[in-house]
Amino acid sequence: MSESRKGLRLATYNVEWFNALFDDAGRMLEDHESSTRYKITRGEQLAALAIVFTALDADGITIIEAPDTNGRRSTVKALETFARAAGLRARKAIIGYSSETEQEIAFLYDPDRLTARHDPKGHPATSHGSHDAPRFDTTFRYDLDADNISESIRFSKPPLELALTTSGGTKLRLIGVHAKSKNPHGAIGREAQIRLSIENRRKQLAQCLWIRQRVDSHLVAKDSLLVMGDFNDGPGIDEFEKLFGHSGVEIVLGTDVDPATRLTDPHATMALQSLVSLAPTSARFYLAPKKRYFEALLDFIMVSPDLAASGPDWRIWHPFNDPRIMDIPELREALLQASDHFPVTIDLPDVI
Repeated sequence: MSESRKGLRLATYNVEWFNALFDDAGRMLEDHESSTRYKITRGEQLAALAIVFTALDADGITIIEAPDTNGRRSTVKALETFARAAGLRARKAIIGYSSETEQEIAFLYDPDRLTARHDPKGHPATSHGSHDAPRFDTTFRYDLDADNISESIRFSKPPLELALTTSGGTKLRLIGVHAKSKNPHGAIGREAQIRLSIENRRKQLAQCLWIRQRVDSHLVAKDSLLVMGDFNDGPGIDEFEKLFGHSGVEIVLGTDVDPATRLTDPHATMALQSLVSLAPTSARFYLAPKKRYFEALLDFIMVSPDLAASGPDWRIWHPFNDPRIMDIPELREALLQASDHFPVTIDLPDVI
């Protein structure tokens, strides 16, 4: 651990198509073939990621879009190969339920500082589903359109639930999230696109309500909880927020006025309170039709009241907005090459 830092550092990082940088045996594709990053080779992206992960020096990283797990491929093997090659102390990997896609949610951690166990909560739902926070690999029932008929909600990327224990004996709960609202593919015409977009947004909000039910149970149990990942959503991110009243991020944070029931993320708070769009961002995308880059706040680390009270330090590793990164050209360029998202870290000073 860095001598200049006390406590525990955790991170969340969406690595754009990390899966494409490994072969089926989990070996890194350090070559000159194109990666999924525009005009960046697989070798260049891997080198950039090694620089970023080394700079983070985190005790544990929730990796969004981690390499795939299926009958031929292994997330754990790929990530541990990468960690070994990069010389990271966060060198042990774990996943929970595998995804229906080629993008997993994984946790890469330092086994000298942490132990991590996949510990899903909630009961398995029946084939019909459950309204009461079932296990994340099953089916949640929710009335999406207020017609008194509940619909079936499933995660294509089930959240990762971990029980963490530090080397000093502190116990933490972690939920890794990759919420997704599908684009209106297949819809013909503006009205059909809007209708499908609204339906998809409702489904994403229902997923966030499902996560919030799990958060409530942890807060009742007085667990020290972190919810982190890519929500593909945030305060003011699209026109549908006005239609539904709250963003998914606000739902997971908690809408009750009682501070004991609310999670904390200062970046989300800044976005919620902003009146002139002065808010942090964690992702940068190039939109070809507009011929320019756009930014959004999509990545969050939310913590329970007890952890918030300890005075944590949150940081978005944005290459243009963080002067400490601007002063290190190698790190700045690596962050731009590695992914379209930037890491977010939290330093918990009293957790050892």
